[in-house]
Amino acid sequence: MSRSDLTYFEWRVMEPLVPNKPRGVPRVDDRRVLNGIFWVLRSGAPCRDLPERYGPRSTCHNRFVQWRKASVWDRLIDAITTVPKGEIQMIDSTSVRAHQQAATVKRGIEIIVSVDHAASSRPRFT
Repeated sequence: MSRSDLTYFEWRVMEPLVPNKPRGVPRVDDRRVLNGIFWVLRSGAPCRDLPERYGPRSTCHNRFVQWRKASVWDRLIDAITTVPKGEIQMIDSTSVRAHQQAATVKRGIEIIVSVDHAASSRPRFT
């Protein structure tokens, strides 16, 4: 298990949301496939470079596409981002880094934000 793979707790949260329809052929473990999909998306490497420990690359690609069409990714994101009742999640300055010049911004200067529309498009699984 790699340090970037899903922990037991993370898998317990996601497992009920992943479709598991057994058919004639035994399925490759969903947790392995999910770790493989995350590896490709995180590394930016082409699918053909997927390490063997994550299962067949065609399985990872096919499940990514099928789960996208079935809105499984939306359900996973919703489940991960919901805050349990009574708990508040916060981000403080120890986990967010600003550019070194961010501290020297002068007052009254208009800040222009540019958006790269290509970067905000759906992630592609290559």
